[in-house]
Amino acid sequence: MPGAVQGDTIAALIASGAARLTQAGVAFGHGTTNAQDEAAWLVLWRLGLPLDSVLDEGAPGSVSNQPVAPEKQAQIATLFEERIATRKPAAYLTHEAWLQGVPFYVDERAIVPRSFIAELLADGSIDDWLSDQTRNVLDLCTGNGSLAVLAAMAWPEVRVTGADISEDALAVARINIDKHHLQDRITLQQSDGLAALPGPWDLILCNPPYVNSQSMACLPAEYRAEPALALAGGADGMDFIRHLLQDAAARMSEHAVLVLEIGNEREFFEAAFAQLPVFWLDTSAGSDQVVLVTRSALQRFV
Repeated sequence: MPGAVQGDTIAALIASGAARLTQAGVAFGHGTTNAQDEAAWLVLWRLGLPLDSVLDEGAPGSVSNQPVAPEKQAQIATLFEERIATRKPAAYLTHEAWLQGVPFYVDERAIVPRSFIAELLADGSIDDWLSDQTRNVLDLCTGNGSLAVLAAMAWPEVRVTGADISEDALAVARINIDKHHLQDRITLQQSDGLAALPGPWDLILCNPPYVNSQSMACLPAEYRAEPALALAGGADGMDFIRHLLQDAAARMSEHAVLVLEIGNEREFFEAAFAQLPVFWLDTSAGSDQVVLVTRSALQRFV
């Protein structure tokens, strides 16, 4: 069949699958950034192999030339066809997403986790802003709970609350908290913004809906497969953030900080909050994606 995923080895199936994804014009950004990596993900997952399997031909332990039985080839072809036909992110097809090497369950009830805040938790970038009194951490807009889990892993002495307006997202977060055996340290709370979260919080992490309406209208189908509630931030993307910045200081402890992801919306953020002093944090995508705001700055701003 023209355009079908073909081959009898893992390497051949990945190469054929990557070509098929490219030909079909699918969009990436939910765990991979290119057709080759996504094809490898789908093939390895369908075969039940670790996603970090060695694929370099000739390298010790490489699985590249491993033969694949015809029935498995057919299953792989079906998976690629589903990816192309539905335009669902691969994470929704595999029910698996990874952040900083940690696996998480995900399905259509929550957005695919990809926050740059995960990098800051893993590399210790936030640590200098905390104190030995930091105990209560809030992950607001927790989605599938991945940042709450990573925060609990990064700081064994803290207690974390993962909050979201969506009951569906919280159900997915519960799966991940149980998966990582963190039931005793992570609490889930339904809340519209900070309404049900009086605190005081020593640290607030938040990856909110921040996509502006013009960008929302242009999103590829893969992003439209995610809950719009978790993405859409109004005309300039700042609707949720405006309420958050007004309410946060009163719910934070004296030396608390807020770490906020704004994605590609720095221009809109600076236009909306020109008088608010913030610290831009470095991530693998540069220093325009995540800001840190102190409680004292929020108090002066409000």
